[in-house]
Amino acid sequence: MIPTRRLLLLSLCWMFPAVAAAIWPLWTPVWKGLGLLAAAIALCDMFVLCLRKPLRIRRVLPGRFALGEPGEVMLALSHSGKSKASIELFDGIPERAVAESMPWSGTLPPLRETKVFHPVKLMERGEVIFSPVRVRRFSPLGLWARQTCHGGAEKTKVYPNYEPVVRFALLAMQHRDNPLGIIRRPRPGTSRDFHQLRDYRDGDPFSQIDWKATSRRQMPISRDYQEQRDQSVVFLLDTGRRMRAMDDGLPQFDHVLNAVLLVAHVALRQGDQVAVKSFGGSDRWLPPLKGSHAMPVLLNHLYDYQTTAAPSDFTEAVEKLMTLQRRRALVILLTNLRGEDGGELLPALRVLQSRHLVLLASMREEIVRDAMQKPIDSFNSALRHLAAGRYLLERREILARLDTLGILTLDSTAESFPVSLANRYTDIKAAGRI
Repeated sequence: MIPTRRLLLLSLCWMFPAVAAAIWPLWTPVWKGLGLLAAAIALCDMFVLCLRKPLRIRRVLPGRFALGEPGEVMLALSHSGKSKASIELFDGIPERAVAESMPWSGTLPPLRETKVFHPVKLMERGEVIFSPVRVRRFSPLGLWARQTCHGGAEKTKVYPNYEPVVRFALLAMQHRDNPLGIIRRPRPGTSRDFHQLRDYRDGDPFSQIDWKATSRRQMPISRDYQEQRDQSVVFLLDTGRRMRAMDDGLPQFDHVLNAVLLVAHVALRQGDQVAVKSFGGSDRWLPPLKGSHAMPVLLNHLYDYQTTAAPSDFTEAVEKLMTLQRRRALVILLTNLRGEDGGELLPALRVLQSRHLVLLASMREEIVRDAMQKPIDSFNSALRHLAAGRYLLERREILARLDTLGILTLDSTAESFPVSLANRYTDIKAAGRI
């Protein structure tokens, strides 16, 4: 039982008669009488609060949370008493979570169930725990408050923010891919498999006409092609310390996961297989998947990936991947390229290139770009400008060396990284390079 501010204020008011009693002794009985009356009222108020029937609280969490997106949590408050209950409650949200509508305060009507809905935004992926709900219930006169905990700890999963994947799926169903930025380019015939025969349409190239079928049907018949299917795409994820750099309030690794989900969604729609291998403090492997069930499996595999403080060993990662993935595939290495990586990265990618088609997708920090664009008005700003320029120059030199070796590269900021990677994948498919 905790005294409220109202009780403390009442006690402070009782001190004024005490001053009067100290000056005029005749006020002493009045002061004592007021004290006994106030104490009796406070004790009765506390006794009534102790006799109140406890509340029953049930919490309902959404099936899943998306990183950085609000999810609606419901609290069902059951009050079986015959009088109103004034309460203040706070849901036991995880650390680094944002719940702007908490704490919630209100009055519960008697013999009814009240439902409280409040959005919670979780800023950390993986498995998180909601602790018990804490309730502060006030006495009828508001002199006392009783704190209780309700329910137990509940676990839930926070997935990467795959909203771009859903948005792309909806746009693709309406044949409007351009609003998202994913561009469908013309497909050369070398990258396509025969799909079916169909009636000739205006604009079909003559090379697409099936002359044997045309002679049999006595009307122009064209061959219809589809992109090559059943190819493999392997994501080689760097989970080392370099991926902890922050961009737009999130670690770069979270932006990488969004890009992986988008490209995987596009690849699975086209009938390709998708696999994931991590390195840099973690060593996890998801064998190639395809089909309609692959996307939920991929989400459940990726949701709890976390970066570590370990360095990224490219040589070891390539050696392990070569033993796990023997069939030729498009291997997309997702990392944050550094100038000092050339000595280790280039030989490792040459080994990987001997069997697979390699795409190095590097995420560039926006803070470096901002440092180059800031005006130089002091010695420290000049040093910052020169350091950023040197950093970008070393990156460009490594990327140029990779291009000369025939290794595909992509260098983009977090904002455009998912769409740029999806466009690069569709270009590779269109060129039939896998």
